[in-house]
Amino acid sequence: MITFSMILQLIIVLGALWVGSRYGSLALGAISGIGLAILVFGFGLKPGTPPTDVIYIIIAAVTCAGIMQASGGMDWLIQIAEKMLRKHPDHITFFAPLTTFFLTVLVGTGHVVYTLMPIICDIALKKGIRPERPCGVASIASQVGITCSPIAAAVVAFVTISNANHFDITIPRVLMVSIPACVCGLMCAAAASYHRGLDLDKDPEFQKKIADPVQREYIYGSSATTLDKQIPQSAKNAVFIFLGALAVIVVLAALPEILPSYPTIKAIKGAEDFVMADGTKITAAALAKAGVVAEGFTEKGTAGLKMNLVIQIVMISAAALMIIFCKATPKKAVAGPVWQSGMVAVVAIYGIAWMADTYFSNYMAEIQVMLEDIVKAYPWSIAIVFFLVSVLINSQGAVVVSMLPLAYKLGIPGPVLLGVLPAVYGYFFIPNYPSDIATVNFDRSGTTVIGKYLLNHSFMMPGLISVFVSTLVAYALSMIFY
Repeated sequence: MITFSMILQLIIVLGALWVGSRYGSLALGAISGIGLAILVFGFGLKPGTPPTDVIYIIIAAVTCAGIMQASGGMDWLIQIAEKMLRKHPDHITFFAPLTTFFLTVLVGTGHVVYTLMPIICDIALKKGIRPERPCGVASIASQVGITCSPIAAAVVAFVTISNANHFDITIPRVLMVSIPACVCGLMCAAAASYHRGLDLDKDPEFQKKIADPVQREYIYGSSATTLDKQIPQSAKNAVFIFLGALAVIVVLAALPEILPSYPTIKAIKGAEDFVMADGTKITAAALAKAGVVAEGFTEKGTAGLKMNLVIQIVMISAAALMIIFCKATPKKAVAGPVWQSGMVAVVAIYGIAWMADTYFSNYMAEIQVMLEDIVKAYPWSIAIVFFLVSVLINSQGAVVVSMLPLAYKLGIPGPVLLGVLPAVYGYFFIPNYPSDIATVNFDRSGTTVIGKYLLNHSFMMPGLISVFVSTLVAYALSMIFY
């Protein structure tokens, strides 16, 4: 039964997310902490569980990627991408999103595209193509790649939470669904963008701009490029180490039987409290945690090394190898955008997911009663919830961590949730995300815009098409595979 207190607390949760999204960056997680404090101290709710496993993985992954950036390895990747784009300028609207997508897949964060966006705009202008066409969909693609990266928080959290809820899934099996689905979605968005808006030579606003010599010089006068940059061998070696680390993670995730196993003690399901010699009662679970074997209450077993630990070990080790052999300085890594954006994500996920888990875990029975009939009849409808939550919290990892446990508790099957995974990207809807704002600023032609009415911006159409098509294809693939 829904109570006034339950509604009021939900308003507080949503209010914290809304206020945090207005300030952005670290504020999203910090202001969620205020919401958490109100729930716990003001309403007496039992605190939920902070998503420490996901946070540790993000720290390890962005440390590794940040060290690679500090070594110059990211410059080499951007240079390779630029060569490919300049080789096919006529098809920049299709190749630009593919490039930003796969960069994100490799590195695990969409913030690596800031160097590439001015290049995309420059190529489009030099070819007479309206920059809005490739830039809008390329910005979308840089975020879509998060659900396709083996080291991204959203993917790792999905696997970790799914395994804990008895859906046996691995990172490679997630990528087998998400990568082809998201590529299909992006290509549909690119096709829709191919003739979007007026050509530059027929756009009266653009022609009026370049009639002014100062504006013409600003738009056409400079050329953004990384091709003149000398890349040392140490930077290339850092990329090889990073790619090797990714390959190791994917192989170990695909072949969990080769991972080491360790003896464990677990509680027997349904066991009553164990009575100690002094008459004290202790639960079977507590006995197992303490490593005590008690006949009829606990049993010995074995458990393999968990993938969340594998990712952390491999990423941290790869970062160390780059520091030792590739002239990467930790100080430069900490000052770089990849590491800084990753740490912002840590704080955001920490505050958002903890607050959300506190609310949902205290009202799970009521939520199940409310939504049980809907999710049984239309289990795919959880995709709409994922999308709407993402619009609020600007983090795909946070959506997965905060909403996926709820989805499993509602009884939605794992294959359905895998199929709707692309729907966790909805924060293009309100154009306040850094990559979208930066793309608008990088487009010197002024064709990539936010729009007078906020929602009529350059990212809306490619974003909606990409997410809708990706979710449909992922859902179909998941139903076929599982």
